[in-house]
Parts: sequence; C-alpha cells; structure tokens
Amino acid sequence: MARSTAPGVGPDRLDHETGAGTVLMAGLALLALLLIGSAGLLLQAASAASRAATAADLSALAAADTARGLTAGEPCVVAAEVAARHGATVQDCAVGATGEGTVTVRVSIDVVGVLPDAVGAARAGPPP
Repeated sequence: MARSTAPGVGPDRLDHETGAGTVLMAGLALLALLLIGSAGLLLQAASAASRAATAADLSALAAADTARGLTAGEPCVVAAEVAARHGATVQDCAVGATGEGTVTVRVSIDVVGVLPDAVGAARAGPPP
C-alpha cells in the first residue's frame, strides 16, 4: 500500500480552521461575563435606589411628626438621625416649604463601586 500524496490529505495537511472553535468559545465566555457584570451593576443600582427612597420616606415622616409637634426635637435633626440609621445622609431638608407642618427631605446613600450615589427625595405632612 502506497501512501497518498494528494495535497490536503494525511498528517501533513494544513487546516486553516484549527482553533477557530476555541476563539469562538472564548469570545462567548467574555460576552457572558460582561452580561453577568452588567446585570450585577443593574441590581446594585436598583437596590441602592430602593434603600435611598426608603430612607427619604422614613426621614420625611419622622421630621413631619416633629414639625407638627407630635414628637420633640428639631425636624431636620430628627430626619438626619433617621437617615443615619438607614445608612443615608441628608442632603437637603426644608420645613414648611409646601405648607404648614410639611417637610421635604433629600437623602443620598454611598454606593460601593463604580456607580454614583443613590439619591431619594420625599415629602411628608398634611395634604397641600
């Protein structure tokens, strides 16, 4: 039996697609990692926004109770204390800006990583 000497046949042939599957799978793995990372950032942002909104709501309610005389203290100081218990910092506090006994509070929560701080705002008190 003689060996075949036809080009492209046998152990000496050159296959131009050798390793193409490896490159394709590496690209797909990189794409999957990017999608997972993006989803993680989105979940982190949503969680921080929810925490900021909750802290703002509770701070505004506590400050409005203080502004109406239901609890003792200064409304903005009470708002800052409640915000601090929820890991937030009061950026702005306005008493009576939208009517007597109302408080408007704006808080921020530091977000670890590349995302900016989450901000929440709330108004509490009697209807306008």
